[in-house]
Amino acid sequence: MNINSTYQPEFESLKALLIEMAMERSVDVLLNLIVNRMVQRPHIALVRIWLKKKADICNKCSMFKLCGQKKECLHLVASKGDSISMPPHNFSDLNGHGQRIPMGVTCIGKVAQNKKPLSPEDIKSDPDWQNRDNWAKGEHLLGFGGQPLRFKDDVFGVIAIYSRIKSDRVKEGRFWLNMIANHTAAAIANANAFRQIDHLKSQLELENQYLKEEINQARSFGSIIGKSPSLMNILNQIELVAPTDASVFIFGESGTGKELAAREIHNRSLRKDKPMIKVNCASIPGELYESEFFGHIKGAFTGAVKNRAGRFQAADGGTLFLDEIGELPLALQGKLLRVLQEGAYERIGEDITRHVNVRIIAATNKNIKQEIKQGRFRQDLYYRLNVFPIEIEPLRNRKEDIRLLTYHFLEKISSDMNRDIPDISSAGIKQLISYHWPGNVRELRNIIERSIITSGDMNLKLTFPDNEQQPLSYNPAGNYLKNKALTDKALTDKALTDKVLTDKVLTDKELNRFVKKNIQAALKACNGKIYGKDGAANLLGCVPTTLCSRIKKFNINILEIKK
Repeated sequence: MNINSTYQPEFESLKALLIEMAMERSVDVLLNLIVNRMVQRPHIALVRIWLKKKADICNKCSMFKLCGQKKECLHLVASKGDSISMPPHNFSDLNGHGQRIPMGVTCIGKVAQNKKPLSPEDIKSDPDWQNRDNWAKGEHLLGFGGQPLRFKDDVFGVIAIYSRIKSDRVKEGRFWLNMIANHTAAAIANANAFRQIDHLKSQLELENQYLKEEINQARSFGSIIGKSPSLMNILNQIELVAPTDASVFIFGESGTGKELAAREIHNRSLRKDKPMIKVNCASIPGELYESEFFGHIKGAFTGAVKNRAGRFQAADGGTLFLDEIGELPLALQGKLLRVLQEGAYERIGEDITRHVNVRIIAATNKNIKQEIKQGRFRQDLYYRLNVFPIEIEPLRNRKEDIRLLTYHFLEKISSDMNRDIPDISSAGIKQLISYHWPGNVRELRNIIERSIITSGDMNLKLTFPDNEQQPLSYNPAGNYLKNKALTDKALTDKALTDKVLTDKVLTDKELNRFVKKNIQAALKACNGKIYGKDGAANLLGCVPTTLCSRIKKFNINILEIKK
């Protein structure tokens, strides 16, 4: 009789089993499907599957003395068979015989340890098979087939069949067992991967929920986002000074959020129903400072075609925020001091004294004490403004805030762009934290916005500025042509400036012309670029906003420079 042809219908049914296995996601359901379907073969007495897991019942296991108390062993997880002994065995019991098998012990343990099946010859000579237990003899078991559940270099367990015919008589059976074992191992690997993905997804959802709670909690203080100790100290200072009318002087590098702090002080003050008027002292042309602050009447000077109210009048009853006050000319500092002390001023061309009630909040990125020493800032004005100083730490000194700020900007910018909020990896957050942030929070926002634009999918790909910087220099002999430019520091250094200007005293007009040419030389050297490490602002040693204000002031055409 041809055994192969006899069992050909059963082999055909195994093909259907493989298709069903491919459609199943649950490992437990999959393993029970396999044993229930395979045991339907007429010659198969028992089908069992063990998975490698952590050892758990060593001292209760019948093979405790053989295992050597290893960290892992094989756990029986699926079993199905047709017992013919009297009384019959319950082959579906996972807590009976063979519930735990040490690695390398018995035929099952050897298959797992060696990561390969035993040949019929190995089985015949194996002492464990020769000395089969009474339960195996009572079941008339003649053949054994075991395959490792192997995926790449990992072995998840063993699938074994016990047959009532000899193993070497059914080669097709070993072929199909090997195929089923391979599909089972792949299914377990996929299930583990899906389980890990589900775990990470759940963890990410919890983390996002936690971050949203943190951000919402942080937003209780308006637009100021963060939880670093230095920022908490600033928030406490804001709460202390906001209800008063005291002048506040905010210090900090460009981009740290000085204006946000000023707005929070105003919003928490008794003046919150009145306007907060902002004046950028660096963006006002020198000849228009007084008009900008105090206003003028029609005909007061050339171009004054109508009456104009100044910023002090607009801020009456509210708050006047003087940003970049370090750029304020000395001539106007005295007039500003008078208004602060007396609350009175006159418009240009008018002899009527006007009275205002204005709270002053000033901000600067300069070292004002150094400016006072060099005679560029009045000491009495400094003391009048510096009633309550607040210093905002640069972003590189408060790394704890970067993560919250990042998620805040991702949400806000994506909403403004009408786009879904992209995902940012843990590696991306670490990359942001490790960056040195010369442009502070403003630079972080710009990088997030640029990255959202350039990322094509839902995974945020961070885009940082080019770290390579072309070396740009200047000629201390005073020739600032041929793409050479003096830095702001050099222009304000007396010894160098005297050397450059050959001891000649310049009028304001001549000095402005000199500064304009210097800016043009810097822009030409940087091909019109303002921002970044290879930008003109960095070359000149000033903040980009200041340079933009000066470009506007001197009516410099960048497009012509780039030609």
